[in-house]
Amino acid sequence: MPELVELHDSASGTLATIDVTQGFNCFRLAARQGDKLVEVLYAHPDFAAGGQRPSGSGIPILFPYPGRLPGMTFSWQGRDYPQEAGDPHGNAIHGFVLRRAWRVLEQSATRVVGEFHAWRDDPSLRERWPADFRIRAEYELKSTALALRYTIDNPDSVPLPCGFGIHPYFRVPLGGTQAADCVVRLPVSSRWELAGMLPTGNRIELADAAAYQNGQTFGGLTLDDVFSGIPFRGDSAQASIADPDSGRTMSLTFDNEFRECVVYTPPHREAICIEPLTCAPAAAWLGEQGIDAGWRVLAPGESFTAAVEIRLD
Repeated sequence: MPELVELHDSASGTLATIDVTQGFNCFRLAARQGDKLVEVLYAHPDFAAGGQRPSGSGIPILFPYPGRLPGMTFSWQGRDYPQEAGDPHGNAIHGFVLRRAWRVLEQSATRVVGEFHAWRDDPSLRERWPADFRIRAEYELKSTALALRYTIDNPDSVPLPCGFGIHPYFRVPLGGTQAADCVVRLPVSSRWELAGMLPTGNRIELADAAAYQNGQTFGGLTLDDVFSGIPFRGDSAQASIADPDSGRTMSLTFDNEFRECVVYTPPHREAICIEPLTCAPAAAWLGEQGIDAGWRVLAPGESFTAAVEIRLD
């Protein structure tokens, strides 16, 4: 049975729902605008009942690697670690935490904190990853915004190789009637060349970077791309979706712990995924070739925190 946490900001009327048993996935965010409750996130209608693809709804959390690994084995320091079910290309994808039950540590009307500790919560992961890990997620409603804060730490006595990301599905339209007319702005200036959905190691400057940054209509976008070259302002960057029919704009702000951004338009065309990542997919494999793709190795006791905000105006 699913364990759901409901958050409600009584002052603004904003709601959020988190499925603790399916990766601590915040699969609903609805912000009140006047007398209307506007759904910000897309989720399959049966997601909470289980049986749906864990990476296909809400905000899946991707750890200890975001995106794909080459093949179904992760090799690290002379040892092979078998991975779980992969993609149609035969590659492991998105790590472990999005398909497992977490634990709730704290909860109030507007805030919840959850944690997944690998070897405590699923001892079988000892055979799948080189080190123990712990990931904590904090979600807090602030008027028409949801603040998300993720802390990853290495509780082991050996180094922890890792990368992190989130995979939010943003609804289009945002209360209007025409998804195709929504304007998507992306803070990117380059992309990773892909072969079989894996980065080759080549990064290509976007000739039309201004178009991505200034905005393109959703109707003209069909993407499953790994972008880079994020132009941070200070320590943050922002993507957005503007619905000209309703006059509403969703903004996604993320800090500079993230350095890549996958953008994906699902075939159902009811959403667009804008996915900040701390590293490119296959980053460990690229690192072995001397290519800096953002892969991290946390020393015992080391941690980092990454922050995101989703706001509807």
